[in-house]
Amino acid sequence: MHAHLPVMPRETLAALAPRPGATLVDATLGLGGHSEALLEATSPDGQLIGIDRDAQMLAAARERLARFGSRLRAVQARFSAVADVVRGAGADPVDGILLDLGLCSAQIDDPERGFSFREQARSALLDMRMDPTRGESAAQLIARADEDELVQLLGEGDVPSPRRVAQALVAGRPIPTVGALLDALEGVRLPRRRHNPATLVFQALRMAVNQELAELETALESSVELLAPGGRLVVLSYHSGEDRRVKQFFAREQRGCICPPDLPRCGCGREPRLRSLVRGQQAGAEEIEQNPRARSARLRAGERL
Repeated sequence: MHAHLPVMPRETLAALAPRPGATLVDATLGLGGHSEALLEATSPDGQLIGIDRDAQMLAAARERLARFGSRLRAVQARFSAVADVVRGAGADPVDGILLDLGLCSAQIDDPERGFSFREQARSALLDMRMDPTRGESAAQLIARADEDELVQLLGEGDVPSPRRVAQALVAGRPIPTVGALLDALEGVRLPRRRHNPATLVFQALRMAVNQELAELETALESSVELLAPGGRLVVLSYHSGEDRRVKQFFAREQRGCICPPDLPRCGCGREPRLRSLVRGQQAGAEEIEQNPRARSARLRAGERL
């Protein structure tokens, strides 16, 4: 079992407001830290559907949460498939949904997964797939994509000077390993930042390989439709591009009408579907000291009207 600290556990629990007998969904199960707290809070008869596309994380979570028996249903799937999973389980509507985005710490800590650029990971294949059995790896993406496509995906990942980075990747091909990627980036000058410039490049490639931004858009829309009135949607994001999309989504769902502002009256008929509960809450200094991963976390939550 991996050591695991869920991010902002108290704040997440408060935002979801679980109660005994509730049906909840953890659409990004990981190692089950948040789910453990939710199953305890919904005792004795609450149900939780846990979703993760990573078979290794799913197996570890099942082991961790085995004591809850049939109250947990763990399913291997993309979190964008949350509607299919929930309806397949006959659980629609649900009382709360959690989306804890990004990577689990255990995925980063495993040097063979290619997610980390630590020294011990240099020889690892540049994979970055959350489900290594599907889709193309980061190495394959870099080998296939032309410069313009690389610029686009790097820009979506908020990498500064994406053209410069894309040119370095094209010039450095083939890039089969973590070390080869670091070597290709070595001569690239990027604006000075607090973190190693490779952090943003690795993050952008991982997000592109796993289609995380597109997955997020689908998951957010599906989640609102699955919630019962009074149900809660809670999202933890760790990347500015993710958080921006979550913020915009919550704003749209609170506003309802999407007509152009110059129309004299609403023609779309859309009604607000969410009430805002939490807007961009950050972890406290004590938690960040214990768990540095929490530093970039932003928590947003809404309640279904």
